[in-house]
Amino acid sequence: MSNKSAPKAPQTREDRLKAALKANLGRRKVQARAKASREAGSASPKQAGEKVPDKKE
Repeated sequence: MSNKSAPKAPQTREDRLKAALKANLGRRKVQARAKASREAGSASPKQAGEKVPDKKE
């Protein structure tokens, strides 16, 4: 067995955190776009067949 790591894997903690933050930001942007397009559409999520979580207040 060799101790070589994958060439594209982040090496330091800072690099891992940077990659995780970038991925998280990408996911949040996709979610925001999906939410905006749902709100802009004329059909409500229930009419479109999507599950809508209950709001607990």
